Amino acid sequence: MTMTKGIVFDIKKYSIHDGPGIRTTVFLKGCPLKCWWCQNPESQKLEPEIIKKINRRKHLDLSYSETIERIGREISVQEIIAEIERDLVFYDQSGGGVTFSGGEPLMQPDFLYELLLECRKREIHTALDTSGYASSEVISKISEKVDLFLYDLKLMDEKEHIKYTGVSNKPILENLKGLSEENRKIIIRIPVIPGITDTDRNINQITEFVLSVNNVKEIDLLPYNHLGDSKYTRFNIPNRMAGLKLSPSNTIEKIKEKFENKNFKVKIGG
Repeated sequence: MTMTKGIVFDIKKYSIHDGPGIRTTVFLKGCPLKCWWCQNPESQKLEPEIIKKINRRKHLDLSYSETIERIGREISVQEIIAEIERDLVFYDQSGGGVTFSGGEPLMQPDFLYELLLECRKREIHTALDTSGYASSEVISKISEKVDLFLYDLKLMDEKEHIKYTGVSNKPILENLKGLSEENRKIIIRIPVIPGITDTDRNINQITEFVLSVNNVKEIDLLPYNHLGDSKYTRFNIPNRMAGLKLSPSNTIEKIKEKFENKNFKVKIGG
């Protein structure tokens, strides 16, 4: 086994929202996108970080204590595979496996490739939770080692995509077309952000595009929530979505019906 190392900021056991069955989700650090609604803002920088937190002892007390939190660590392929193998029985019984998430796993392509290769050797089902923002060369390198792509589509209008994520959606759409042409297994994931991604215009454009991608039959709708807000406070990161009113359930259901009417299998949640 190779000695390749990468940067990981979390490993979550017994996950049921990151692909089929019971899974281990490995969160790789680093992301080229800066989505306004990011649930893991601590994942965006590629390198490990040390965050200093000031803890007030009590209300209006000027005294304080300081603690340090480390985000991300260097870890080898061997160490992660050893962690994954501990739960083989759960994968086998549930039809689960391993999901590589982030951040954006494609920011560490060599590390990701080695992890996928070792999982393939062990016949462990792999899923890749990705924005699809990478070079076509990177996509080509890893695609045949991935059993399932959990592929994000956020905004179809390029200017809006740049505004809300910081990057163009052109490589994302082109890479999705390429994976479709290779007949890869793909589930489209749409973050449903009130007033941003849930507009009739955006949903209609996503529907039209996905219909043109031959082998995509499944859609996951991911309603926005405020569960990540505490991280913005904890890590002293500006939260552009603070106070955002959540989408009512009937809005999510209407979006679900739109896709179902086009014969997509739709699930609310991952």
